[in-house]
Amino acid sequence: MDGVILDDMKKLLGIPKEVTEFDTDILIHINSVLSVLEQLGVDRVSVDAATSWSKYIPSDMNLEDIKTYVYLKVRLIFDPPTSSSGMQAVKDLASEFEWRIFAEADYKKEVVTDE
Repeated sequence: MDGVILDDMKKLLGIPKEVTEFDTDILIHINSVLSVLEQLGVDRVSVDAATSWSKYIPSDMNLEDIKTYVYLKVRLIFDPPTSSSGMQAVKDLASEFEWRIFAEADYKKEVVTDE
C-alpha cells in the first residue's frame, strides 16, 4: 500500500517511471480526482511527485478501491479508450467504485460519530 501515487498511476497507464514529460499532467488529473473523492467523504490531500498512498488513505479505513478508482478516472481524462464500448466499461466500473468508496466513507463517519 505504500507505493508512490504518481509512480503507480504511471505504471497503470503504461508510462515508464523514468519518463517525466507527463508528470505534471498526471498530477493535475490525480488531484482533480482526489477533490471528487473529498466530496464523497474521503479526506483531501494534495498530491505531489513523492506522495505515498499511506499519506492519503487512512490506515483505519478499508479504501483499497481508491487506487483503482483514481486510475480509472485519470485514464478517462489522460488516455481514454478509443472505442465507445471500452469507454462505457471504464465509466461503469468507475461509477461502481465511486459508490463503494462513498458507502465506506459514510459508514466510517457513522461509526466514529456514534462512539
